[in-house]
Amino acid sequence: MRIAMISEHASPLAALGGVDAGGQNSHVAELAGALAAAGHEIRVYTRRDSADRPAVMPMAAGIDVVHVPAGPATALPKDDLLPHMGEFAERLAEDWRTEWKPDVAHAHFWMSGLAAVTAGRRCHVPVVQTFHALGSVKRRHQGAADTSPPRRVAYERELGRAVDRVVVQCQDEVRELVRLGVPRTQMTLVPSGVNVERFRPDGPAVARDTGRARILTVARLVERKGVEDLIRALPAVPHAELVVVGGPPEGDLDDDPYARKLRRLAESSRVADRVVLAGAVPAHEMPQWYRSADVLAATPWYEPFGLTALEAMACGVPVVATAVGGLADTVVEGITGDLVPPRDPARLGAALRRLTGDDMRRVSYGAAAVDRAQHTYAWPRIAERLAETYAGLTANTSEVMA
Repeated sequence: MRIAMISEHASPLAALGGVDAGGQNSHVAELAGALAAAGHEIRVYTRRDSADRPAVMPMAAGIDVVHVPAGPATALPKDDLLPHMGEFAERLAEDWRTEWKPDVAHAHFWMSGLAAVTAGRRCHVPVVQTFHALGSVKRRHQGAADTSPPRRVAYERELGRAVDRVVVQCQDEVRELVRLGVPRTQMTLVPSGVNVERFRPDGPAVARDTGRARILTVARLVERKGVEDLIRALPAVPHAELVVVGGPPEGDLDDDPYARKLRRLAESSRVADRVVLAGAVPAHEMPQWYRSADVLAATPWYEPFGLTALEAMACGVPVVATAVGGLADTVVEGITGDLVPPRDPARLGAALRRLTGDDMRRVSYGAAAVDRAQHTYAWPRIAERLAETYAGLTANTSEVMA
């Protein structure tokens, strides 16, 4: 099967950790790899953000990344890309008419969906939509700080009805889309996955030079990720250190306003000696960081899915997470970890203190976490489920065309 994946701002080739480079980039890269390994032919379409990008760049066997000229060939914030989606759609349609017509298109993020639906209708290609994040949720939590285009929520509502299938990643997203008026019959629940060959419990770990328990959090340095809540919770866990992976490289942290804010908070909370900002870490080193931890803390105020918790689970690390978005699905309370309310440092501190102080519970949670990651979320299984969804749509399209 030929599968076009549209990811307008999140290239699978991008370095992770930037403002607009994170879970979606990893999701698209891993999904493309798993589908290609199953014998499918993949093209990932992403916006050209540099003049020196080649038009088509091989990523791996069976996978090409197409850099679509749409707007200036320079990096732009994703919230500024909407005016260029018409040109993006034109380029997609041209490629599908003349070069490489896919059997199905899978759009990642709402702006990708706008381009894919336009091109898909012109070229009779069915379209699958994964939102990755919903504007209604972002607006609810960020309010006036939300920089999304004003009509984002309306576009997402329309997309949910216009595409051939919406792939949702968690039960919370199902509920949110139903509230927007998207029919439940339009949706198929397929979560994100994890690379269990890379993220596994055996292997080297980053060295620890203290006798303290290690709480690890992996997050971009933005307010909604809840790192401040973790620092405020740390006084309740006096035997533990907090290691924060994410943000700019370690050498640039002094120039980052939010990193400076976190350090000031650690000082005022009297835990500065137990908070380590590690900065950005190369993706290939992440399994070693997870394996160095006693507990992974994932504490966002809201979260479409939450890949870091799944990666930690695959490495045998129990998770304390806020009960939001996909985290409420992946972390099984009392089995693979513990769930707490968002923005509640007192409850968070109590959960971390209990888990870091209970070796038996941590071992039990860690074993169950590995089992759940391997049997439910391994990428080959996720890719198989999505391929079944694609096949159903292509069969319907063939009947209509006949």
